[in-house]
Amino acid sequence: MSQTLTALAAAVPVAAGWSLHSLMLRRRIETARHDPLSGLWTREPFEEHARKTLGVCPRAVMVLDLDGFKQINDTYSHAVGDAVIAATGRRLARWSTFYRGVAGRLGGDEFAASICCYNLRGLHQAMDDLAEQLRAPVEFEGHVLWVGFSAGVVCARQGSRAAALPRLMRCADEVMYGAKQTGGGWRAGADNATPAYRTVNGRRDGRRGTDSEAEATG
Repeated sequence: MSQTLTALAAAVPVAAGWSLHSLMLRRRIETARHDPLSGLWTREPFEEHARKTLGVCPRAVMVLDLDGFKQINDTYSHAVGDAVIAATGRRLARWSTFYRGVAGRLGGDEFAASICCYNLRGLHQAMDDLAEQLRAPVEFEGHVLWVGFSAGVVCARQGSRAAALPRLMRCADEVMYGAKQTGGGWRAGADNATPAYRTVNGRRDGRRGTDSEAEATG
C-alpha cells in the first residue's frame, strides 16, 4: 500500500505539469487564431464560427472596408493606421456580440461579420447602429480622425441553397463594392444575386487573395 501511495504522490506533479502545459498550449493556439491588432478572429476561424451560426437563427452576413485607409497610413503614419484598425476591431466586437454574432478581420482594412437578424427592420437597425459606432472619431497621439466605411450585407434565407457562407460573403462583398463606388456607407443585397464581377479564387476580382493587380480598387 505504501508503495502505491508513493507512486501516486510522485505522479501528481507530473500530471499537474502536463495539465498546465496543455492549458498553455491551448491558449497559444487560441491567441494565434485572433488578429493581434484588431483582437478579432482571423479569416479561417471567423469562417468556422460564422458557418456554425448559420443554422442557429436567421443570419445577416456583412463584408466591410474602411474608406481612405491607405491615405491615413500615407498622411499620418502606420501607427495611426494601426490605431484605426484597433478601434474598428473593438467596435465591431461590441456590435457583433450585441447582435449575437461573430466578427473577424479578413486582412488589411477588410472585415466581416455574421449577426442574428430576423427581418428587414432589424437589419436596418443593426446596420445603423454599426454606422453610428464606426463614424465616431478615433483619437491617437493628438490626431482626431473620422474614418468612413463601405459595407455590404445580405440576409441568409434559411433552407436556401444560397445560404452557404462563401456565397453569402461573395454576395456581401459585391454589394460592399457597389456602396464604395457610390460614396460609401452600407447597402443591403440579395443572397442569391449573380455577381457582376469576375470571381477569382472564390473572391471578387481585385480583392485580397486574387492575382489581380486591381486590388487597390477594393
